[in-house]
Order: sequence, then C-alpha cells, then structure tokens
Amino acid sequence: MTRLSGEDLYIGYGDHSIVKNLSLTIPDKKITTIIGSNGCGKSTLLKAITRIIPHQGGSVLLDGKDIVKENTKTLARKMAILPQTPESVDGLTVGELVSYGRFPYQTGFGRLTKKDLEVIDWALEVTGIADFKYRPISSLSGGQRQRVWIAMTLAQETEIIFLDEPTTYLDMAHQLEVLELLQKLNEEHNRTIIMVLHDLNQAARFADYIIALKKGEIVKAGTCEEIINSEVLREVFQIDAVIGRDPRTNKPMCMTYNLLKGENEYEETNHPIFAAAHSH
Repeated sequence: MTRLSGEDLYIGYGDHSIVKNLSLTIPDKKITTIIGSNGCGKSTLLKAITRIIPHQGGSVLLDGKDIVKENTKTLARKMAILPQTPESVDGLTVGELVSYGRFPYQTGFGRLTKKDLEVIDWALEVTGIADFKYRPISSLSGGQRQRVWIAMTLAQETEIIFLDEPTTYLDMAHQLEVLELLQKLNEEHNRTIIMVLHDLNQAARFADYIIALKKGEIVKAGTCEEIINSEVLREVFQIDAVIGRDPRTNKPMCMTYNLLKGENEYEETNHPIFAAAHSH
C-alpha cells in the first residue's frame, strides 16, 4: 500500500536540472531510506516531495491529491520534515521548541490548548527527553538536540516523517540512538519514515525499502537485499564492494570496498571472502 508517490518529476534550480523524469512510490508505515553519492539529488528530492521547493514538472501525490494544490496547514498535518541542519532561536527551552510542532493546529492567537499540551508531553516522553522540558536547547548534547527536533516533528502528529541525514555530526552511539528511536516510532506508532542516510550499513540495518539514486535518477529501488549488493553499489557509488552478513541482524553489509578507477578496470577477485559473499 502507498499513500505517497511521485510521477515524472523534474526538479532543479534555475536552468540547472538535478532530478529528471523520476517516478517513485513510498511504502506506507515502513522505513524508506534514500542513498546515493553527494550531489546526486537526495536532499533535493526530499525537499520537493515535502513542497519546500517547487518541482518543474510531474506531480507528487498524497492520498491521491497533488500536494501543490493542498492547503499548507492541511499538508503540515499529514507530513513533517526534519532538515539536515535545523536551527533554533537562541534561548528556547526544549518544551518551547517542541511546541512549535503544534503550529498546524493553532487558530486565532495561537494559544496552546489542553490537547496541544498533552501532545507535547507525549512527544517528549516518547523521545525520552521529558526530563529536559525546561532546559535550554543550548545546554544539550548533539544527540539530545536531535531527539528534541524529532519530538517537534512528532508534535505535528503526522503519519509521515521525512528526515534529511538525521545522524550527521553525531558520534556512533548517538547515531544508533536516533535510528533506534525512528525504528521504534515506525514499529510502535505506525509512522512512515523516509530518510536520507550516507552510511550503507545503517541503511541496510534499519530500512525496509531503499531507493538508490545516481545523478538525479533511480538506479534501483527495493529491499536491502536487492540494493546492498556489489552490482548496485558499483553502479551508484563506483566502488568494488565486498558484501557480507551482519552477524546480529543477518542483513547484508558492506564489509570493505575499493574505488573503481575506470569502468573497464572492474574485475572480480578470487578472494574466498568475495566468492563467499557472492554465493548468497
């Protein structure tokens, strides 16, 4: 089942086209990850799907309706986006920032209702930052701040959440913390998660569906088994990858790789690890 899809999308800035004739469907209530090299159009695609930037051609459909024609507040009740480098106003407390997620539901003078306050507290609780409610954002670690931003998107009460590289600038432990939180939101709260990730093994571990982009076009989309393999990674990243198995999840993982120096120089090695990886 899918509620969200893009058809024949052309996206760019001025005369510079970045995404060309791209069509995609986002599985409902699953975790979808978009991967690809720098500059391939991942963030641009995310921004167009969420109407942050316009698309020059094609359409994005949500529940059968073109998002271009959708009322802004109505759209904000259906999808939320956490950008790559969110910035908050100095002096805000955690609770104040999370309350901004209630904007699509406010009328008149924008006072918070009892329902608003309940949702804010729920979002703080789910993300594990209730104890920080009255603390200034500036006093938190990077991982804690990212949880606050996720709590704000949760306060929007949308069923679809977009995140552009949510683990950027975080250390390994905080990266895992954030990804496990998103997995929990998907599994326990039925949120549809769409995110851009750079780490292939994180994508394989947490995604139900992966979209591999190259130069604004989809090379392949499917399960992690279908995407995290040497052929697709060769095409998308120009790397000669050795694919093995994560001993804890049994998901495919990139064990090591070499850069391809030219399309004609790609040769399979007879190394037993490589041969074993290809036998799966």
